[in-house]
Amino acid sequence: MKSVRRSFYIILAGLLLVCSAYGQMPSAPDDAAEATPPQAQAAASSQTVSTPPASEANTAALAQARKDAQNPIASIISLPLQENWNFGIGDANRTQNIFNIQPVIPLGISKDWNLIMRFVTPIIYQPYAVPVEGPSGSPVLYQTGAYGLGDMQPQFYFSPKKHHTITWGAGPIFLVPTATYHLLGFEKFGIGPTFVALAQPKFGNFGVLVNNIWSVAGHSDRPDVNMFYLQPFLNYNLKHAWYLTATTTGITANWANHGGPRWVVPIGGGPGRVWTIGHQAVNVQTFFFGNVVHPPNASPWTFRMAFTLLFPKPR
Repeated sequence: MKSVRRSFYIILAGLLLVCSAYGQMPSAPDDAAEATPPQAQAAASSQTVSTPPASEANTAALAQARKDAQNPIASIISLPLQENWNFGIGDANRTQNIFNIQPVIPLGISKDWNLIMRFVTPIIYQPYAVPVEGPSGSPVLYQTGAYGLGDMQPQFYFSPKKHHTITWGAGPIFLVPTATYHLLGFEKFGIGPTFVALAQPKFGNFGVLVNNIWSVAGHSDRPDVNMFYLQPFLNYNLKHAWYLTATTTGITANWANHGGPRWVVPIGGGPGRVWTIGHQAVNVQTFFFGNVVHPPNASPWTFRMAFTLLFPKPR
């Protein structure tokens, strides 16, 4: 467990350094400014330039940061850190914990297209019970748990740089068997398509993210993976960079579970706000979800807290 925690802190520190360095890179000089003769630049500098008040500029910057934070494929680097508590598991009423690290890194691959890379890395505490001999000699269940790294899910979205009414991106999603314990992952390598689309009207935004993963390799003694994921979302903006979100943790269907319960359907939402800490833009959210459909002994409800570092690259 100590080695897993040490690796997690090293990875997190490295991500923070990379994101900070990228976000603070100076923007390329404007070609028009470079071509301006020194005499013209001096004349221009002597003129009075009207600039908006600092409060107005800060409000506009927060509004843009909120818009970017609500867009899963915005062309800015971000580092979402997401803590999930899944309560009420099993007869012993246990709690599962999933901490997701989800860095998002955009790359301009041509004059018309961006590649948005998203790496979902879960750190999981999974409760379970094992039978042991009790005082009377009859077996009893001993409650314990496993803690470690889960399976990573790298996602790649090809998205046009110019959007009109709808912003969209599509590409492959992978399931990588990185789990450090067999209960924390599928022990399978998988691949599938992923797609996201959203509209951003004046009140906020709404959209959907959907994918499906099929296993193509891995341990033959583990079940095949055929997992569907659907996440609709709606954000309604309020004053002072606050907003309300209605969404899910992800409506999932395990198509490989023939004859058994397949669906998990969570519904919920919560408030969020974007502000700056020093010069760092951050997005903070809290959510409650109720699983209106779930397998027996699975969690009936979830609480989530999310903290996202935003690194808009200067233009």
